[in-house]
Amino acid sequence: MSVQVDKAWISSDQTAHQARFVGERGWVVSFLPGRTLTKVQALSAILIADSAAVALRLAPDVGLTALEAVGLVVLQPPWPRPAAHPYSTPIP
Repeated sequence: MSVQVDKAWISSDQTAHQARFVGERGWVVSFLPGRTLTKVQALSAILIADSAAVALRLAPDVGLTALEAVGLVVLQPPWPRPAAHPYSTPIP
């Protein structure tokens, strides 16, 4: 995932969505019509689009749609971390 930021555009190599600087009014994002954002918000939006593109590509590998996969990640609590065994080696 690579996001490029310059004075007028924010784009990604994972998605065709982009953000554009519109002067003092701020930034607009291709998938958020009618909203004007700060640069930080626009960057966050493109990072979300970037992540969505990855989810679209990977979700079918586990038999899910991207919406199902992201929804489960958000809604399902993670397992508690097990206590480390004194002789165990962590997996990087």
